[in-house]
Amino acid sequence: MRVHVDMALCQTHAQCVFAAPEVFGLDDDDELVYEAAPGDDAWPAVEEAARACPVQAIFPDAD
Repeated sequence: MRVHVDMALCQTHAQCVFAAPEVFGLDDDDELVYEAAPGDDAWPAVEEAARACPVQAIFPDAD
């Protein structure tokens, strides 16, 4: 499984951080950081994060 975030679209609303904190986070500058290849157990939370993103910047890919 891979996750891609279009950083040109991302407006750092951080809804993904609430939905999947094991995959998404904010760095010291409040910029989004994420694990591009999280474990399979994180997949439901990643899908929830993609649905929660107000600008639809998250693209999960099941490979």
